[in-house]
Amino acid sequence: MNRNEASKRSRRQFLQTAGAAAASLALGGLPFAAPAAGGTAGKMNIGVIGSGRVGGTVGELWVQAGHSVMFSSLDLEHDKALAARLGAGARAGTSKQAADFGEVLFFAVPYAALPQLGRDLADGLKGKVVLDACNPIPGRDGEMAIEARAKGTGVASPQFLPGARLVRAFNCVGYMSMKSEAHRAGEKLGIPLAADDPAALQLAVRLVRDAGFEPVVVGGLARAKDFDYGTPIFGRPMTAAEVRRTLGLGS
Repeated sequence: MNRNEASKRSRRQFLQTAGAAAASLALGGLPFAAPAAGGTAGKMNIGVIGSGRVGGTVGELWVQAGHSVMFSSLDLEHDKALAARLGAGARAGTSKQAADFGEVLFFAVPYAALPQLGRDLADGLKGKVVLDACNPIPGRDGEMAIEARAKGTGVASPQFLPGARLVRAFNCVGYMSMKSEAHRAGEKLGIPLAADDPAALQLAVRLVRDAGFEPVVVGGLARAKDFDYGTPIFGRPMTAAEVRRTLGLGS
């Protein structure tokens, strides 16, 4: 088998596994973690690391879906006010408290913050699914962002968050579009996803749907480069069908 054939076979095997996971999810399967004691079946504890525009918007949608969400950022008072506004199901804490609280974590911080967060939260990351929405922007994040963009964030981010079961998600659609288009009638807004861990991908698929969008599985983490900052798809709200066409994924 030559290298090209091996690459095609590897991608085909990944998509078959991911498809099986998504099918299981559609039937209600969630082989990840039991719900918290006293919680509603199928609802989860989610720790948001970075509750600014993207983190606050997506976290709010998860609260509305019935999940328990702890918001964290550099401004605890902001997080407390956000949690108070959202009511039951929302709370505020430090990034460490949010990492310990969450069965799944959502990172939405400036990319340059990831290396230090990976060190500070190392114990809380191990074995957990982490949805990574962080984008390396050279004008803001410096030299490390240039290196991350060259590698692709799907390859770079796991190096900063060791032990996490990483999924690239929610990084290429603006928060205003997500805020206004969640749960819209007709074709839903498409959210591209990339992951190497099929069970982590399954969980991300479900959480994208819970937030009111349509997940689009692009492939393994190396394929996350296709919807990174600076790509034609970035910042352009599209339906799931449009995302698939743009990225050459077929129907």
